[in-house]
Amino acid sequence: MKCTAQKTLNLDYAERLIDAMAEGMFTVDAHLRITFWNRSMEHITGYKAAEAIGKKCSFFEFNQCFQHNCPPDFEDCGIFELGKVDGKECLLKHKQGHMVPILKNARVVLNKAGDLDGVVETVTDLTELKKTRALAEAAERRLAERHRVGNIVGKSPGMLQVFGVIQSAAASEATILIQGESGTGKELVASAIHYGGNRSGGPLVTVNCASLSESLLESELFGHVKGAFTGALRDRVGRFEQAHGGTIFLDEIGEISPFIQVKLLRVLQDRQVQRVGESRSRKIDIRIIAATHQDLFSQVKSGRFRQDLFYRLKIFPIHVPPLRERKEDIALLIEHFVRRQNKKTGKTIKGITPTAMRLLMDYSWKGNVRELENAIEHAFVLCSYGMADVDSLPVEIRNLECPPARMPSTVQPARQKKKLTRQALTDLLRLCNWNKAEAARRIGVSRTAVWKYMKKWGIPLKKP
Repeated sequence: MKCTAQKTLNLDYAERLIDAMAEGMFTVDAHLRITFWNRSMEHITGYKAAEAIGKKCSFFEFNQCFQHNCPPDFEDCGIFELGKVDGKECLLKHKQGHMVPILKNARVVLNKAGDLDGVVETVTDLTELKKTRALAEAAERRLAERHRVGNIVGKSPGMLQVFGVIQSAAASEATILIQGESGTGKELVASAIHYGGNRSGGPLVTVNCASLSESLLESELFGHVKGAFTGALRDRVGRFEQAHGGTIFLDEIGEISPFIQVKLLRVLQDRQVQRVGESRSRKIDIRIIAATHQDLFSQVKSGRFRQDLFYRLKIFPIHVPPLRERKEDIALLIEHFVRRQNKKTGKTIKGITPTAMRLLMDYSWKGNVRELENAIEHAFVLCSYGMADVDSLPVEIRNLECPPARMPSTVQPARQKKKLTRQALTDLLRLCNWNKAEAARRIGVSRTAVWKYMKKWGIPLKKP
């Protein structure tokens, strides 16, 4: 009698414990009919226990149940075959009709004879977690937007200042002069200004002024009429006219001749052009953005660049800092270029190893962002999977890890034709951080020869 009372008491206590759980919990029998329903299930689904018990679990319409919708019969339910479900995110239908995101776990329950008794399932409401995730994703998007304008990536103070200036420039019609070293992304700045402004629906026409001679540049910019010069077999519209209603970007403006400077000054003053060989002027509606890596002010002082043109161009100057002055942008740029190359090549490179990243951070980047992009593309040629390491980087960057130094006493330059020994090769490999290609270059043999020596002498192929 006492044992029976104790058992009843334990069952009552267990039910109260289960009802106090934060997670929803219910049980079904071998025919998928609900036999128990705790209070958290009432809160999550909106159904009271009296409404749920006796019904099949399919009534609240899990959207995923073993890779498909909830089955009507237990023979089709995968739980009886697999025996469990672990951490499955899905949706169930609330009594009021909306879908509730949940995390579901389930286990098959067997009796003492090993026969199926039913299934116990727990349900965790993910509604608040989903909201938190959405807020985090929105914050991440805002952060990404803050670190990116157009195709320009950066989070350094210098680049954040450039982003602010770009927004101000895009909201105006002022002539812009972008200054910065080669490879810093001046064309990207021009593009961001154009597409962020009122002229984004018009064309963006780019002209590299350094790539053409004076006569060809004149024809390229202003156009020509048939017969204007030998080879002018038909009328040709110039780039200024092509940019009508939009923006013309004059890259390397510091390279134009005094003659072209005079003609450009007239365009800035009057917004009119004359085709080569033609006397009439044509009105154009354009915005002019110019860029240079040169110090135009010094050219003005030396007489190589017109002062009046300089001041008309620099109504709103923008300086793009070199990469060596914004090292905090390097990791962000590498991540950006890795994503781009993965998409371009179909590879799944995860990133750069810490050793390679250290070299990239220490490098001087005279070619700026363009050189960094080329370095990542070089790494993708040599790396097929995993993470790109030092061996995948261009040789001029790898040389940072293996700087010119006095050779160990046991290692002699190849030109002296000294016999290579195991100790000498080991010392050289250690000096070059086990970079076999660099070691081969130093002793004047192929990488394959170094590999064969290492195999012959039992030197580890990877850095110990």
